[in-house]
Amino acid sequence: MKQLEGKIALVTGASKGIGKAVARRFAEEGANVAFTYLSSVEKAQVLEEELKKAGVNAKGYRSDASDFKSAEELIANVVKDFGGLDILVNNAGITKDNLLMRMSEEMWDDVIKTNLKSAFNTVKAVTRTFMKQRAGSIINMTSVVGIKGNAGQANYSASKAGMIGFTKSVALELGSRNIRANAIAPGFIETEMTEVLDEKVVQSWRDAIPLKRGGQPEDVANACIFLASDMSAYVTGQVIQVDGGMLT
Repeated sequence: MKQLEGKIALVTGASKGIGKAVARRFAEEGANVAFTYLSSVEKAQVLEEELKKAGVNAKGYRSDASDFKSAEELIANVVKDFGGLDILVNNAGITKDNLLMRMSEEMWDDVIKTNLKSAFNTVKAVTRTFMKQRAGSIINMTSVVGIKGNAGQANYSASKAGMIGFTKSVALELGSRNIRANAIAPGFIETEMTEVLDEKVVQSWRDAIPLKRGGQPEDVANACIFLASDMSAYVTGQVIQVDGGMLT
């Protein structure tokens, strides 16, 4: 039997990269998948059709999770269209890197709003549904830089560190209702974004990782399968590093 057979999942920011891989793996494991996108309309349409070919129900929603009302409407629409919701993956995020002395207030605010406030918005919106059914799995995508920091990414690191504290607090608040909240901290994951980087730079990063390779989006997606399924029924409030040993 597939690990997520009959479950309903929502993945934010799924038009590319890690989010796309998560949506694909969820569908492969039998979950009906709702996902969000913001600007990549064509990519979202292609993904929706691809997921349906796996024999599950799938629908993309154009939504800005950093806006509280939009997040509320999103959750309400997913519950109405799919008949419920079991799994929430907060994956949507952006970067606006710069050294602190050159970082504008706007760069700081945009990253915090998109990466951290969006998780508050969607989790708050889904809590009533999860509490009523006394079940639910929340998976928040953080990062290794949320654990160790990174020069030139004060805003991104702060947003991802905040995600860890938020996840642990939610786990404590909602655990008595059988609602689990966990976070995944990816390391160097090779996506469309890394393809434009100089190969020598990328190789130097790979060489510094104990497993001597960059991660693939599917590596993160597989961790999501574990946290979304009954295999992790006794796991909550945890941060799973998918980093090839980078922070070991």
